[in-house]
Amino acid sequence: MNFSTKIKEIRNKKKISLQKLSDLSGVSKSMISKIEREEKNPTLQVAAQIAEALGTTLSSLLDEPKNQEIVIIKKEERIIYQDELTGFQRILISPQLETEGIEFIKNIIPKGSKSADFPAHRNGVKEYITISKGKLLALIGDQKFYLEAGDSIFFQANNKHQFENIGDTECHYYLIIDSYGV
Repeated sequence: MNFSTKIKEIRNKKKISLQKLSDLSGVSKSMISKIEREEKNPTLQVAAQIAEALGTTLSSLLDEPKNQEIVIIKKEERIIYQDELTGFQRILISPQLETEGIEFIKNIIPKGSKSADFPAHRNGVKEYITISKGKLLALIGDQKFYLEAGDSIFFQANNKHQFENIGDTECHYYLIIDSYGV
């Protein structure tokens, strides 16, 4: 099942109208309709806003949940989402399991670019980030944090957040989103 179909399926299952999803996500009703009809590919920010409004994870909208105790994901099988506007890449490293609330992701931000302005997650969702290459400016709520290769940051993700490459090369960072029990 693809991203567009999953949005519509979850929206219908939860009995959320297009207008209600628009109100919850801040994404226009017409844009959501075009996404569901596969006429538009959402930016990473729009996709994240829709996932949050539906009370699910972006990874669960991008990949089919697995029900196996041992899962091998070959490099060429990873789910990669690239934002056409910014070049930002989101590579899902972990499997999307129905019973787990952990996502393991590698993000790559091109030189001079930044991530989407991610919406606040539900209370209790935590993010853990480790920079593996380059320099990163983390904007979390109204605070700024400057990080470089080898640095890590942890935060409660119930504030909007954005990440900007402030270095001379691509910036690579690993992200764990913990929504277990939320």
